[in-house]
Amino acid sequence: MIDTQNFFPYTTFSRKEWASLKEFPSFSITDKDLKDIQGVNEQISLSEVAEVYVPLAQLLHMHASAFQQLHQKTHLFFNKKTEKIPFVIGIAGSVSVGKSTTARLIQMLLSHWPAHPSVDLVTTDGFLYPNAFLEERGLMKRKGFPESYDIHKLIQFLADIKAGVPEVEVPVYSHLTYDVLSNQVQRINQPDIVIVEGINVLQVGKKDGLIPDVFVSDFFDFSIYVDAQEEDIMNWYIERFKVLRNTAFQQPQSYFHQFRHLSDDEAYAFAKDIWTTINKVNLEKNIRPTRHRADLILHKGKHHQVDEVKLRKI
Repeated sequence: MIDTQNFFPYTTFSRKEWASLKEFPSFSITDKDLKDIQGVNEQISLSEVAEVYVPLAQLLHMHASAFQQLHQKTHLFFNKKTEKIPFVIGIAGSVSVGKSTTARLIQMLLSHWPAHPSVDLVTTDGFLYPNAFLEERGLMKRKGFPESYDIHKLIQFLADIKAGVPEVEVPVYSHLTYDVLSNQVQRINQPDIVIVEGINVLQVGKKDGLIPDVFVSDFFDFSIYVDAQEEDIMNWYIERFKVLRNTAFQQPQSYFHQFRHLSDDEAYAFAKDIWTTINKVNLEKNIRPTRHRADLILHKGKHHQVDEVKLRKI
C-alpha cells in the first residue's frame, strides 16, 4: 500500500517556528476578550494568541488583501462594475476540537485591520434540518452526518454572497434547544470577510450515489482544519458534557434537561457512549478524511494548545 502521507504538499512548522513569524502588530486583546469567546472547558491564553493566532491572522490578512486587489484589477480588466465580494474562510474539524473558538478568535483578530473591518462568522449548524424533519426520517442519531444538513441551502447561501447579493439571510441554530430556530435569522450584508465554520465544510462525498457538481469548499478562498488526537477530542467532549450538565442542562428549555441529575459516573458513561456510537463514527468516516483538503492544519495537544501547524505550499 502506498503511503499517501508523503504526497501531501505541506510545510510543517513547530510551535516555536510558527511563533517566530509574527511581526507584533498592535492588538488590544485582553483576558476578558478571550473569556468571552472561548468555548466550554477551553482555556486560551494571551501567549497562545500571540504565538499562534496572530501569525495566522497576519497570513489570512495577506490572502484577503491580495484577493481584494485581484478582484478589483480583474473587474477593471473586463470593464465591469466592481461589486463587493467577501473573502471566504472555511474552518473544519471534529465536534469538541475547538473550531468554534478558533473561528471567533480569527474573526476578532481580522476585524482589527482597517482594510477589512467587517468580518462575519457563520456556523453550518443553522443549515441542519430541523429536529422534526430528522425525527420523521429516523436521522436524529445521525445529526451532524452529511445527510442531516440541507447542503443545497448552504451552497445557495455561499453562491449568493460570492455573487455580491446585498443581504443574505442565514438560519440560526440554538445549542440550548438543540434545534434550528424558525423565527430567527442572521443577516449578512456584504462584509469584507466571511468565516464559515462547521464539521462538514470540506466534505466532497457522493450523495445518492452521485458526485455533486458543486461542493461547499468550492466557495472558500482559504480553508483551515483544526486537528487533535482522537483520544484527546473524546476526553474534551466528555468533560464538556459534564460541565454542561451542571450549567446549560439545568435550564428547563434545554433539550438535554432530562440529563441534569446524572452522577459523574453516569454522565461519563453516557457521553462516552454518544462519542463512540455517533461522533467517533462521523469523525473517522466523514470529517478526518477531509483534513488534507485544507490549506492549513492546526494541530492541538492535550491541553488545547496548538503544537504544530501545517501550511499548504504555494
